Amino acid sequence: MSKFQSASFYISVNDLGDLPQHSGIEIAFAGRSNAGKSSVINTLTNRNRLAFVSKTPGRTQQINFFRLNSNHFFVDLPGYGYAKVPYSVKNHWEKLLSTYLQTRESLKGLILIMDVRHPFKSIDIQMLDWFIPTGKAVHILLTKADKLSKLQAAHRLNEVSLYVQNSYPQCSVQLFSSLAAEGIEDVSNVIHTWLQK
Repeated sequence: MSKFQSASFYISVNDLGDLPQHSGIEIAFAGRSNAGKSSVINTLTNRNRLAFVSKTPGRTQQINFFRLNSNHFFVDLPGYGYAKVPYSVKNHWEKLLSTYLQTRESLKGLILIMDVRHPFKSIDIQMLDWFIPTGKAVHILLTKADKLSKLQAAHRLNEVSLYVQNSYPQCSVQLFSSLAAEGIEDVSNVIHTWLQK
């Protein structure tokens, strides 16, 4: 049974002034559009449609909060890096994302989601560069691991792990597949540890 099965939708926020006030902990999920962010949240909570999954990149356009219990929240951040949105909207997302990541006191850690076939695009690095100075935890999920053979996936994990070790030593990394139900327990344990701190 999922550790986070009690999750329920709480609020959508499009402006920093509307962020909910509480004394608990938030775990944020970020990633490029179509990296599988909504699928990760749905898989972790064992719910089919808690976070909206779309084949259209850039569908998550607000910060969505899901309550785990009275004091803990999953936070689904807008997918980034998708070009087919107006410049003003893109600017708004970037300001919303960077300010939330850099200043939100209740934010305990970031789950950064990357498609295992295309990790560490420049915009992923920008996301890390926004967040790393906070000193908070980052766990990288290499999603869609089922799209590669076991050998290819293991090789990619090794490559990314070495890069992370050298460039972002405070990050941890793992393979994940919503479709193959791979890596769920590992990331659940990481999040559970963050929530206990």
